Amino acid sequence: MAREAPYGNFKFNVIEESGAIVGGFSDVSGLNVEVTVAEYRTGADKQNHVIKVPGVHKFENVTLKRGIIDSKSFWDWMKEVWTQGPAAKRVIRVVMQSESDQDVQQWKLSGAFPVKYTGPTLAAAGGTEVAMEEWQIAYDVMEFMQLGTPE
Repeated sequence: MAREAPYGNFKFNVIEESGAIVGGFSDVSGLNVEVTVAEYRTGADKQNHVIKVPGVHKFENVTLKRGIIDSKSFWDWMKEVWTQGPAAKRVIRVVMQSESDQDVQQWKLSGAFPVKYTGPTLAAAGGTEVAMEEWQIAYDVMEFMQLGTPE
């Protein structure tokens, strides 16, 4: 029987190609692809309108947000990008899970590397906020995969 209720957006993992979990993130955004459109009109066309032709496609950077726990692995990766350039690219996967922890959908990001870090806003007043960090990841190609069967 097909699933009737949509999956929640709160159960997911960010995983390296080796299978190691990159970290626990509270938000993942930017899983976007866009196809540009080229408008074309042939000079011999009797009707005065354009034909739309698919052009190149492009991927938006993915943003990962989390409360600060241990940033060393990401900082090491950022240093690899600074010193090794394209050799520091990796494959990472964002895997969405069902309520029963079954992997249901995956976005595989090939050629991924960190391009921006935003540290926490530190303020002495209040003292109840969680220190958050944000990483932006650029990548070459995104592949979508349906995993398993819907529950």
